[in-house]
Amino acid sequence: MRKISLIALSAIGICVFSAFYTQKSTWQDLFDGKSLKGWKQVAGDAPYTVENGMIVGTTVKNTGNTFLVTEKEYGDFILELDAKIEGDHNNSGIQTRSHIDQQANNGKGRVYGRQVEIDPTPRSWTGGIYDEARRNWLYPLDLNPTSKSAFKKGEFNHFRIECIGNTTKTWINDIPVSYVVDTLDKTGFIGLQVHSVGKNGEEGKKVYFKNIKIQTNNLQPKRIGKEIYVVNLEPNTLSSHERESGYKLLYDGKTTNNWVSSNKNVFPEKGWSYDQGELRVHATEGTDIPRAGDIVTKELFSAFDLSFEFKLTPGANSGLKYFVVIDDKNKDWPLGLEYQVLDDVKHPDAKMGRDGNRTLASLYDLLTAEKQPRFLRPIGSWNNARIVVYPDNKVEHYLNGVKVLEYVRGSDEFKKMVSLSKFKDKPGFGEAKEGRILLQDHGNEVSFRSIKIREL
Repeated sequence: MRKISLIALSAIGICVFSAFYTQKSTWQDLFDGKSLKGWKQVAGDAPYTVENGMIVGTTVKNTGNTFLVTEKEYGDFILELDAKIEGDHNNSGIQTRSHIDQQANNGKGRVYGRQVEIDPTPRSWTGGIYDEARRNWLYPLDLNPTSKSAFKKGEFNHFRIECIGNTTKTWINDIPVSYVVDTLDKTGFIGLQVHSVGKNGEEGKKVYFKNIKIQTNNLQPKRIGKEIYVVNLEPNTLSSHERESGYKLLYDGKTTNNWVSSNKNVFPEKGWSYDQGELRVHATEGTDIPRAGDIVTKELFSAFDLSFEFKLTPGANSGLKYFVVIDDKNKDWPLGLEYQVLDDVKHPDAKMGRDGNRTLASLYDLLTAEKQPRFLRPIGSWNNARIVVYPDNKVEHYLNGVKVLEYVRGSDEFKKMVSLSKFKDKPGFGEAKEGRILLQDHGNEVSFRSIKIREL
């Protein structure tokens, strides 16, 4: 055996120690534990102080959201800190790559940008990603419900936030929580929030921050499991994480390779377009132009996780159907379980059916979507839809990241819903083992994009 000299071993040890020291030294403290040097308060009047090596913000009435933000802006970084919040109905957050509109809020300014939520309420969305003063929720924790238990109320919790390239990932107490791929904000400041006191908020409650440190070079992303759902806001693309997790695009923004007409084996020559990154059905209602008809996937699917974006025109009606089985009797009007896509305000279908079961995101004519108005995006804007069908036939509908209904195909409750619907005379409705995905032509202009699926 060849002997290794003590000099060689010493050299190796020095190299290992040097690499370790270099890696450790890339962390920088953003808070010196004694002062607010490097930070400034903006947008509101809630006070920030330094107490026992912590930054402490306190809620007060009659002021808007108040932020303590870094004087420096950051691009790619890994941020770690510990935070604790008092009260059961308060709220806070950590701004990343954010900005301020100095003229807003009567000249006090308004902070906007991605925020990592601190939420001690029963909703438990800590670690989710909210777009402050801009796009609302990007990653509600309905998308990762198992992570809701990561946050410990009344205790310090450890936050890890990775902003690298176009991705933002979060961990709470080493548990992965959220993953967003975005198109906005390559740089911006980091901020700490004291939320305004709402009707259920409490004055005089404190939020504590300590051990705030950042890395801006030699970044080593932490591995995140395939089970974590990705909100990808880059149209018609798959992130590397999505590809590794088994997703594939059903529409790539350029071609219709995966789609054909429901009554022919080719894509419609007229009535549908697929350019400019949108798969669009054109309006024919009120004209002499015949409808082009529905389009369906060439493939059949059983258990799957399907996401898509849709954009409605005023008064429009459409839908995405799943478990569609086509034969010679129904190829012109294929049946299937339908995620309703509808302008609830202007289309009369919203007032038909039972208890609103024909409204947006509902299981059409069977089960009503429980929606909060704050999670709806205006007509003409892109909305995000998701349908998950598990191998045990449990089904979930989501709208803009929030779960709005669930049911079990083939259950007694499901069969009862069918018996009360317009499909009561269709034997075995909605219980096929597999079927096609369908986009509906209802005579109105509706656009789709970012249609992606993962088989379960």
